[in-house]
Amino acid sequence: MSDPRPEKRVAATPLEHAPAETPAGPSTFATLAAEFFGTFVLVLGLISAALFASDFGVGDNGSSLGVGFVGVALAVGLAVVAGAYTFGPISGGHFNPAVTLGLAAAGRFPWRGTVGYIVAQLLGGAAATSIIALIGSSQAGWFDAAREGGFASNGWDALSPGGFGFGGMVVVEIVFTALLVAVVIGVTHPSRGNPAFAGLVIGLTLTLIHLATIPIDNTSVNPARSIATAIYGGGDALAMLWAFIVFPIVGALLAGFTFRLLFDGTKR
Repeated sequence: MSDPRPEKRVAATPLEHAPAETPAGPSTFATLAAEFFGTFVLVLGLISAALFASDFGVGDNGSSLGVGFVGVALAVGLAVVAGAYTFGPISGGHFNPAVTLGLAAAGRFPWRGTVGYIVAQLLGGAAATSIIALIGSSQAGWFDAAREGGFASNGWDALSPGGFGFGGMVVVEIVFTALLVAVVIGVTHPSRGNPAFAGLVIGLTLTLIHLATIPIDNTSVNPARSIATAIYGGGDALAMLWAFIVFPIVGALLAGFTFRLLFDGTKR
């Protein structure tokens, strides 16, 4: 039976205070800005330590005042930790074209997003070395001396701190970039990783990589870092730059595809 005296239907009250089912993520501009500034921090910390602090001479008692290879390795690790916890929640904290491509190969980042990320990273690295060059130019002769020494650029033979050749460089850049990307993929895994400690683990991994490989080729494992220093490193650095774009990317893609094949399987 129908109600002889039906009440008027009242429209539902919109719950504007209720959160959306899926919180809105950061804008594209925000993610690209985060990649720019994260790469800027990484390159600024690493190359500043290498050019300003690694070999600062000796004190009156004969002790070294420079931080050496160990200090440079710690500088890049600390820079990554700072960038990861500051900008990582916005963009994922790649700060490295090889990491971006490796994550895409692992199915953890969309291929369509790689170009924007890589452009932002390259600009951030170039901005960092430009700031370093500006600082150094305030001391007479510093910039010319830094450029003569390669501006902490990557290289082999004459540009290798230990005089290592092309073959050693190739192995280093493929193997150690693959190691870095594997750590990034593993520690940030959505169900098996530990994102709370990801920035610290990745920073310590980069410290380890630099401790092991600075004497061989000044350690790239990051094309944005290599391009940023080669801009000011002179003809030899620019001539060798291609290798520090190609081989880190090879290592990153190998790590991405291999990790996905070996470790992302689940029980049926």
